[in-house]
Amino acid sequence: MLRQRVRVRFRKQGDLRWISHRDLVRVFERLMRRAGLRLGMSEGFHPKARMSFPSALALGVEGLDEVMEFELAEPLDAEELARRLTAQAPAGLSLSEVRLMEPHERKARLRRATYRMPVPDGRREPLEERIRQLGEQPSSWIQDEPGRDTDTPAIGLDQLDFQQGVLQFRLRGNQQGGVSPRDVLQALELDDLQRQGACLTRSEVEIEG
Repeated sequence: MLRQRVRVRFRKQGDLRWISHRDLVRVFERLMRRAGLRLGMSEGFHPKARMSFPSALALGVEGLDEVMEFELAEPLDAEELARRLTAQAPAGLSLSEVRLMEPHERKARLRRATYRMPVPDGRREPLEERIRQLGEQPSSWIQDEPGRDTDTPAIGLDQLDFQQGVLQFRLRGNQQGGVSPRDVLQALELDDLQRQGACLTRSEVEIEG
């Protein structure tokens, strides 16, 4: 049986950012059915489409450079695949790249991800002061779960930058004990902004494989 692996880069924006990762998987499953694609399936009593995402996108976060891979069980070129998928994509989901993978290529793993968020005028000066304070502390400025006596080091934080009203930070992937975007926002005392409608965006996803 033909098993051609495919890698897709896509954007998840607008109202679609409010669906969970599990629902996003279902969106892609429906999209591929409507596109009339024959997919590679898992074995067992309840076969599922062979589909993977190197990093799940948190609820409410916009993604501009997301990655997913799936297995195709029929011969199609990348242009035809892109045409079929684009024709069936729902509002808020757009494909930026569809590529047939080479046999030697490994499954994608997250290397780093970059996030950004606009900060309102009234919060900019306090944020600058907070960043300065954190820069003077040791690496363990991310607070651990309530009730514990220790701190979790800020493992995996590659970049923390604030310019022209936009906060940007970059996190390394696949590191046990690493921090999440929510951890960073909490440490910067900005976690309430999302509840007030500010949009956190994952602007870049770098992968290995």
